[in-house]
Amino acid sequence: MNVIKYFIATVWILNGLFCKILNFVPRHEQIVSRILGSEYSKPLTILIGIFEVIMAIWILSNIKPKLNAVIQIVVIATMNILEFILVPNLLLWGRYNIIFASILILMVYYNAFYFNKKTSL
Repeated sequence: MNVIKYFIATVWILNGLFCKILNFVPRHEQIVSRILGSEYSKPLTILIGIFEVIMAIWILSNIKPKLNAVIQIVVIATMNILEFILVPNLLLWGRYNIIFASILILMVYYNAFYFNKKTSL
C-alpha cells in the first residue's frame, strides 16, 4: 500500500531531518546525550538524523523492501526499548511512547510482509 509506505517514510524524514538534523526538537539531542554521553551528542544526533533520512529514501526506492522492513523494526524496537528504560522522562508521551512505536512496527511489518507479498527479502 503506497499510502502506508509514504506515511512511514514521512515519519523517518520528520524525525531525521526536522527533529535531529535541523534540531527543531532539542529533546532528541538530550536523549542522545543521556544515552551515549554529552561530549559528542550533537554530531551523533545529526548522524542519527542522516541515517533516518537515508532510511526514508530507501523506503521510497522500494529496493529490498523486506530487508528494509526488518532493519526498521530492529531499529525502532531497539531505540524505543532503550529510551523506555533509560530516558522515559524525555519522551513526548513518556513510557506510552512504546505504544506508538509498536503501532509503527506493525505498520512496517504489514506493509512489507502482508501487503507486499510478491517481493523477496
